[in-house]
This record gives sequence, C-alpha cells and structure tokens, in this order.
Amino acid sequence: MGDRHLSFWMNNSYKPFNEEKKFTFFIVVVAFFSIFSLFGGIMEPDGALYASIAKNMILRDDWINLYVRGQDWLDKPHLTFWLAAISFKIFGINDFAYKLPSLLISWLGCWYIYQFLKHIYSRKIALIAVIIYLTAFHIIISNFDVRAEIYLSTFTFAGIYYYYKGLRQGFFPILAGSFYLACAVMVKGIFVLIPVIGAFVCYWLITKQWKEFLRPKWWLALALVGVFIIPELYTLYVQFDSHPEKLVFDRQGVSGLKFFFWDSQFGRFFNTGPIKGKGDLFFFVHTTLWAFLPWSLLFIIAVVSGLAKKLRSKRVPEMLLITASAGITFVLFSLSKFQLPHYIVIIIPQFSIITAIYLGHVDHGKLRTLIAVQHFVFFAIISLIIALLFVFKLAYTTWIIVLLVTTVVLAYFKLGHSLVQSIVWRSSVVSIVFMLFAYGFFYPQLLKYESGREAGLWLKKHRPKNASFVYGAESFAFDFYAPGEVKYVSDVSAIVDNNTSATVIFTSKEHIAYLQQVFKVRLLEEFHHFHITKLKKEFLYYKTRPTVLGSYALIEVSK
Repeated sequence: MGDRHLSFWMNNSYKPFNEEKKFTFFIVVVAFFSIFSLFGGIMEPDGALYASIAKNMILRDDWINLYVRGQDWLDKPHLTFWLAAISFKIFGINDFAYKLPSLLISWLGCWYIYQFLKHIYSRKIALIAVIIYLTAFHIIISNFDVRAEIYLSTFTFAGIYYYYKGLRQGFFPILAGSFYLACAVMVKGIFVLIPVIGAFVCYWLITKQWKEFLRPKWWLALALVGVFIIPELYTLYVQFDSHPEKLVFDRQGVSGLKFFFWDSQFGRFFNTGPIKGKGDLFFFVHTTLWAFLPWSLLFIIAVVSGLAKKLRSKRVPEMLLITASAGITFVLFSLSKFQLPHYIVIIIPQFSIITAIYLGHVDHGKLRTLIAVQHFVFFAIISLIIALLFVFKLAYTTWIIVLLVTTVVLAYFKLGHSLVQSIVWRSSVVSIVFMLFAYGFFYPQLLKYESGREAGLWLKKHRPKNASFVYGAESFAFDFYAPGEVKYVSDVSAIVDNNTSATVIFTSKEHIAYLQQVFKVRLLEEFHHFHITKLKKEFLYYKTRPTVLGSYALIEVSK
C-alpha cells in the first residue's frame, strides 16, 4: 500500500514539479542569452537620440534641461534619460551603460508577470507566460535597440499588478501601483494611464462592482500619481514655461506643461500636435504577426478560441483586466494617426499572458495541431535566417550554419512526454538562435553602415581631444560616440572665428567641395551610410547595396 501511495505521489506531484523546474531552466537560459544585447552599438534614430541626451546630462551636469544639438528639446519626458544618465555615472558613457537599465527593467517586468499569474492561475502558467514574453521577437529587438517601450511595458503592467492587489489589500499596493504608473507617465506621457485605468473600469463594469467607483482609495491612487510626477512637471516648467522667449517647434511661448498633458500624446492621437503622422487601421495587426513571433499564430488561435464557451468557463474574472488592457490599448493604437511598430511592445505582457493561459488549458487533442503550427513557424524562421545569410552576404557563414544545425538538433531533443513542454522549448530555442544571430552577426554588420557611429568611434580612437563639429549632416549616433559634446553649425564662419587650430568636421561628401573653398581640407576617413532601421530590399541584397548607400566623411580643416 505504501509503495502504491509513493508511486501515485511520483506520478502526480513529482512530474509537475519537474515541469516547473524545466520551465524555470528555459527562463534562465533565455535571460542569459539576452545579456548579449548589452554589447554592441546603439541604433539610430531613437536609441542614439536618447543616449546622446543622457550623455549631455552628464557632460553639462544638468539633470533638468534636455538638449539635442545644443538646442532645447521637447518631445519625451525625463525618466528614460535619468535612468540612462545614472547608469553613465556608474559605468561610464558607453553602450553597455545605456542599455543596462532597460534590460534590468524588462526582467523586473517578468517578475510581475509571474507574480500576477501565479496568484490567479498556477506557477506553471506563470512560468510559461514569462518565457513567451522573454522570447517574443520585439522584446529581443528592443533589448538591443533600446527606446522607451520596455520601460512602459514593465511600469504599466506593474501598475496593473499592484492595483489588482489593492482591490483586497491595504494602502501599500495602491502606493506602489501609483508609483509605477507615475514612472510610466514620466517615460511617455499621461496617455499611458488609459490602458491601466481603462482596464479597471471595464473590469468593474462587467463584474458589476459599482461601489469601486466611489471608493476613496482609487481617487487617492490618482492623486498619488499626480504627486509622483511632480519632478517631471517641475523640470518642464523650469525649461520651458518660465522661458516663453525660447524658440521651440519654430515658435515662441511654447508651454512644456501643455505639451506634456496634451500635445505629446493626445495631439498625436488626434493629429493636431506639432508632430504628425498617418494612420493605418490594420497597422498593428500585421505588426503583431512579426513582432510577437514565434508566438503570434498561437496568440491568434488563443484569441479566437477564447470566444468558445468551454474556454470562457476556465477564465478567472481577473483576466478581464488583462484582456481589457490589451484590447483598449490595441484599439487606441490602431485608431491613432501616429503609429510606430515598437508601440506594440507595451502590451506584449498581456499578449504573453493570454497565450500562456490558452496553452495551459487547451485540450490534449488540439495540442497536436498547435505543435504542427509551431513546426511551421520554427522552420519558417530558420529558412528566413538562411535566406538573409546569403542575400545579405554575412560574414562568418560557417559559424552561422553550425548555429542553425545545432538549433534544429536542440529543438527536437526529447525533453519529456508533455506536449506543452515541446511547444515551449522549440519556440524558445528558435528565439535564442534569433538572438544569437541578431546580436552576434546581423546587427554588428548592419551597424557598419551607421556612419555617425563609425565616425564617432574613429574619432574617439584617433583624435580623442579634438573639438568636433557637424556641418551639412545629422547623426545622433555621432553625437553619442564622438568624444565630448558635438557642436552643430549651419554657418562655417562660426568654425573659422572660434578655432585657430585644426578642427574635425563630420559632413556629407556633397559638402566637402564647398568647405574646400573656406578651409584647407584634409580627408581623414570616409564612411558608407544607410538608415538601418528602415531596411529596403535594395540594401539587403549585397549586389544592389552600393546603389542605395550614402557617403559621409570626417575631415580636418584649418585656416
């Protein structure tokens, strides 16, 4: 009898425990490989722009005013730059220091995803959701090309998590939720309140919790958000509202506070602000298809299947918070006239949770179909990498082929009898190979065509003490990588008047002929250029690449 009891315990308790250990192992492996994103260049435009702003904070020892190319800059709030500048203070001004805060905050987001799902479902589903989040392609890309969206992804979800806890607990979750929500506001603007507040409003309406609307703690939560964003409001007032004479967006009397509360977000949504765009109702539908790989097809199946009565019965009421948050945000993004692919990163935690819950509850028979779907996704991604390998003519071809062969072997290595394990492992492996391919091979060669970065690195190595100017060119990457604070000039007489010794100028090849009429010019180095965050087929194909490349140069000028 005792042996039978032990056998029952082994079969029913030990296996789930082993399964959870395997999922934890997957997370550790993926997190380890994501560290490689810290090493490598910073991409233009946004990443290099944000890094150069944080660099200027350190060089000027000014944590209030934001400057780009020596001019007052008003677009994003301060928190992203504060975090990068703090990291620069600790680790120096370099790629690693700029990217580190974002990666750490993405891992913090994993913790909150895990904690949320562990309480409302199970550890297994929570671990699967974390794996899905870490291996989603746009998370992998965003860990390398660091902007603001990873911060928003974590801060908004942490706000949801703590406000959820605040439904039944005391004051601390309300305080913590408001703090994180304020952090999100100080990264992007007050528009980020909508996915969080809207989720709870929908949850209370659908579950008929009318009294929640009148509870003082929720009004206190909003008040606390207002208190926590005071540092941002103060800096905007000091830089702009107290100086109406400043010229911003080609006009004077621009209010930083008005821009923060309206133009930066609602102005973009309604296309009435100084920064405008063109909207496409289905833009984020096709963006999701590639940005949420290798999970996007499973996510679509999960959304469609979620309408079925059988699966609806397995959903807990708290899932309304997740579906409402994702749905509201997705619709708002789709209706907006200003759309960029990286916006989708903000709701990838919600997408990951929806997909993980579906995998945790789907019928065993349907898992066979899902495995077939992931077979297709797996080999489609491997095929695309192979095609890119030969079309782009990447270096280290042999090493990449070895990596791909190893991937296929590992992906189909039998880990156990669980079909869910097979799906999660195979998808994780193909994401890891995408990481290694992107971080180790593709991005490093792509960045050779970011002329500002190459010129800045050359200058730092060969002329670290030279004053550097930019004329007839624009490059946030040069602003960041060149030593010291780069000066932009539109009138070359400013260089003549202020410098009696040889000076280095970063410029386009087209402007060199004119500069030769003013200065004695010596060509230091020439650099190929392409806008690498807007790839075109002519650039990707190595035979047609020369036809779309620009040319920039570092020149030394003297009287």
